[in-house]
Amino acid sequence: MLKAYDDRDGHIWMDGNLVPWRNANVHILTHALHYGSSVFEGERAYNGKIFKSREHSERLIKSGNYIDVPVPYSVDEIEEAKSLVLSNLGLKEAYIRAVCWRGSGEDMGVASQKNKVKMAIAAWEWGAYYGDAKTKGAKLDISKWNRPSPETIPSFAKAAGLYMICSMSKHSAEAKGCSDSLMRDYRGYVAEATGANNLISLTAADYQSVDYQIQIVRGSHYNSALIKVIHDGTNTYMTEYGNVNQPNVGVATFSSDINSGDLRLLAYPDAATATTFKFIYSAIKS
Repeated sequence: MLKAYDDRDGHIWMDGNLVPWRNANVHILTHALHYGSSVFEGERAYNGKIFKSREHSERLIKSGNYIDVPVPYSVDEIEEAKSLVLSNLGLKEAYIRAVCWRGSGEDMGVASQKNKVKMAIAAWEWGAYYGDAKTKGAKLDISKWNRPSPETIPSFAKAAGLYMICSMSKHSAEAKGCSDSLMRDYRGYVAEATGANNLISLTAADYQSVDYQIQIVRGSHYNSALIKVIHDGTNTYMTEYGNVNQPNVGVATFSSDINSGDLRLLAYPDAATATTFKFIYSAIKS
């Protein structure tokens, strides 16, 4: 049985130093603990190499700038620290958590500019987040909470405070026997699950056209569809055929778009109940 996360051997990198795991602590009056002034990245290492490591470090810095928590290290320094952590722990297959937060200091109200921004990097062995869902599919609930509008908060930042609705949605999904909860954005479009990215998203610059085969199950309702999407760099053009519903009631509808350079297939579940999505796709490079 794994020990609790605060009771393990090894070291955690904190502000330039490797600190014994059990001593990597913060003060109870840390600003981020009370106000959510924190940003983080969740990364995976495969055979000793972190997937899209530099992109993660770049996004961490951008997220900090978005919520006024300036990360006190450069991308190169963060990359070096992550490598040091993996080497120190002797890990090849690992999950890496880099986190920055407003620490304790002179400010304890909403404002926090007098408090230093702190940073830590931890790594540990963590198996598949959804267990055998990669081969058997993930059973998803539909969250009653929508991702916030960018006009209300910097929703494009990977900020800790934005994850409270994810935690609530995940708790509700687990209570229903689901792996996760599918969340819509503020417009009602499918956005992401609480612990995973979009259902289907490809870099538009790399792929000109995509064929999708999708199966959706909700209780005794089944939906199977074949979808073709092509784009011209700005607009997408989609045709849906071979659509079969059993019984003769649709489970979801689909559309496509290009968003932030990603070619996306969007799904619109027609009911807020547990739904399982399975899909395969083939894509042709530009």
